[in-house]
Amino acid sequence: MQSHTRMGRPPTAITLTTSQRRDLERWAKGRSVSHQLVLRARIILACADGGSTNEVAELVQVTPQTVSRWRKRFAQGGTNALHDLPRPNTDRKLADDKVEELIRTTLQTKPKGRTHWSTRLLAEKLGVSQSSVSRVWRAFKLKPHRQDTFRLSTDDFFIEKVRDVVGLYMSPPDNAIVLCVDEKSQVQALERGQPVLPMLFGQPARKTPQYLRHGTTTLFAALDIATGQVIGECHRRHRAVEFRSFLKTIDKEVPDELQVHLIMDNYSTHMAPEIQRWLKKHPRFHFHFVPTYSSWLNQVERWFALLTEQALRRGVHRSTQALEQAIRDYIEAHNENPKPFIWTKTADQIIAAVARHCQRQLDLYAYDPDTIDTADSGH
Repeated sequence: MQSHTRMGRPPTAITLTTSQRRDLERWAKGRSVSHQLVLRARIILACADGGSTNEVAELVQVTPQTVSRWRKRFAQGGTNALHDLPRPNTDRKLADDKVEELIRTTLQTKPKGRTHWSTRLLAEKLGVSQSSVSRVWRAFKLKPHRQDTFRLSTDDFFIEKVRDVVGLYMSPPDNAIVLCVDEKSQVQALERGQPVLPMLFGQPARKTPQYLRHGTTTLFAALDIATGQVIGECHRRHRAVEFRSFLKTIDKEVPDELQVHLIMDNYSTHMAPEIQRWLKKHPRFHFHFVPTYSSWLNQVERWFALLTEQALRRGVHRSTQALEQAIRDYIEAHNENPKPFIWTKTADQIIAAVARHCQRQLDLYAYDPDTIDTADSGH
């Protein structure tokens, strides 16, 4: 009796163009695409290199059926066929009027006894699924669980001060240095109640929420907008006397031939009589004040955020002296490789953005205040 060997259908041959291979190799690195697309790109590259279905399946660690499916898909549609096709039965489940009701309820009412809606509460009230509420909120970028803060400047000379400060950022004067000056007050020396546990594989460093206070200090800092270097010193108190001492430090650090422009806020210490007297004796110093409630215009505030994030928040300081030494160490390390912040917004762009924000706030008052502020009564 003669035996016959059953032969399967030969695999679909894969031939790549230069552009296809370039795209597939980029996807296979997996830096900016989904895991599924990485897997499919590796399958097609292995098939194009002559691998059999079983060999490719073993190499990529998938089933032979998966290799056959994507081999055929690629042969029929090229690289576009490797992307996911639209899923069936994904038509909108909510009618337009229901979507509108959901949005109006989210924006104009509150659940009884609560400050904001959750997906579960709103779904129960409107008789829709929780996932439907989530989809509508994502589509219209509604986030009731979040709340930001804002504060508009009430400075009568807001526009003039913005133009003055931004003008120094965008076009600093010749033969001059521009310094952003401010104080980071009440910096606390905190010691954790128990030792901080170090980072391990798969586990971040851990600390206890309990801490011991060991006093406070105030950091006076001046950021050079051209180089990113920082002049800083710590004082235990925050008065005009300490600020004048810091001005003397700046005077020593900056070459005598340069004019000195200081950008600062409207804190009373900066305008004290003894500071005004010091200014008259040092005519090369020029003060420029940001508008009230506009500390975001002062670049040194961004540097303070870096200091807090990189040196203070996770630090353990058992004395005020240790805290001040940590601050000095950070300033020294920063000045070894300083990088200036790049200011890109013009004064006109900032003023226009503030005007748009004010208009949005005014538009909110077009709603009935009772509709916005009153808790939902269920009617």
